[in-house]
Amino acid sequence: MRQIFLDTETTGLSPEQGDRVIEIGCIELLNRKLTGRQLHLYVNPERDSHEDALRIHGITTAFLRDKPKFAEVASELLEFVAGAELIIHNAPFDLGFLNHELARLDLAPMPTHISGVVDTLVMAKEMFPGKRNSLDALCARLEVDNSGRQLHGALLDAQLLAEVYIHMTRGQDGLLMDSEAGDDPAQARSRVDLRSLTLPVIRANALELQAHAKVLTEIDKASGGKTVWASAQSTV
Repeated sequence: MRQIFLDTETTGLSPEQGDRVIEIGCIELLNRKLTGRQLHLYVNPERDSHEDALRIHGITTAFLRDKPKFAEVASELLEFVAGAELIIHNAPFDLGFLNHELARLDLAPMPTHISGVVDTLVMAKEMFPGKRNSLDALCARLEVDNSGRQLHGALLDAQLLAEVYIHMTRGQDGLLMDSEAGDDPAQARSRVDLRSLTLPVIRANALELQAHAKVLTEIDKASGGKTVWASAQSTV
């Protein structure tokens, strides 16, 4: 599965009132592994940012003045996300802005270019009801290092979101890509023939089985009761 973590920075909160996209960050995940491919764009919005927005992202009008306009980067963005599932924190905000930008160019809205959208804010609210579920709050809760996030930035936030998502879905301990030995025999891993070995079977004791059951219960609770084993047990 190809997934893209996406984040934007904008001049304000309302595309309906003329606010524009000023930065786009995308990180690619393929079959739950980072590929190293990313897209980072600054965009000239042809207007100033609101003071509140400027305090959040720190991207000035002067910095953006010589950057390309959205019309000049739209095809690059659509090519990068084509056919992928987008993973966004508070998806309606980012998609709302991107759809307005595309509409200005008479282009189809974002959902027609992708396979679907996952909103990690919705996921977080289901997993941690009643708690703060901002990206910073999730980083703190899931022990994701966000010490470099002094200001909001689209690419940095997309990277943090990737780590948060992996922790939330419990599918991977880290985001580093597997190293490849290549064709150099000296770097190849040694192979050991285990067919002649008789391995002992060590069964779990009562305390270990109890601890295992507790972990399964916690995972089932975190998934909202959607785990396969819980469904199977209920039909037995």
